Amino acid sequence: MAIAQLGTIPVKGRAPKTGYSRDQFGAAWADVDHNGCDTRNDILARDLTGDTFKPGTRNCVVASGTLSDKYTGTTIKFVRGNLTSSAVQIDHIVPLSDAWQKGAQKIGAELRKQLANDPLNLMAADGPTNSAKSDKDAATWLPPSKPFRCEYVARQTAVKAKYRLWVTQPEHDAIANVLRSCS
Repeated sequence: MAIAQLGTIPVKGRAPKTGYSRDQFGAAWADVDHNGCDTRNDILARDLTGDTFKPGTRNCVVASGTLSDKYTGTTIKFVRGNLTSSAVQIDHIVPLSDAWQKGAQKIGAELRKQLANDPLNLMAADGPTNSAKSDKDAATWLPPSKPFRCEYVARQTAVKAKYRLWVTQPEHDAIANVLRSCS
């Protein structure tokens, strides 16, 4: 499925980063599904186990939980707090800067907001690993945990197809190489 979908994604050069800012994708962690909880907490609640919620938040603000981190294959205890929350971050599987340079500048503000808050493109992840990934694409960064690479590039492919983004040739080749090894 993902290898066929990759074949439908245009291969082009990277556009300039000119005009990019996080603000181009709407307010960070909007409540796009209108459930009363922001996207960051929705993803934490989805991806953590044994999660607890801050009292008085209608089970919206995740206070603690355990992440089985797909990027590293490790288990991380999450505790909300100024000094601890960064241990678990919410990663854009297709980084917003990368998306901007590969077509998002042309899809309009509403679609960019959807892209930034789409659960398909979001995942709770080990903070330091997410920071090391930064805005790299599959040609320059893959998860350290090799068993997750198939799902990772398949999700990138699905997101790029959904939002009519493109890939560079090195990115295409890196994704194809990973997908060929998947069952």
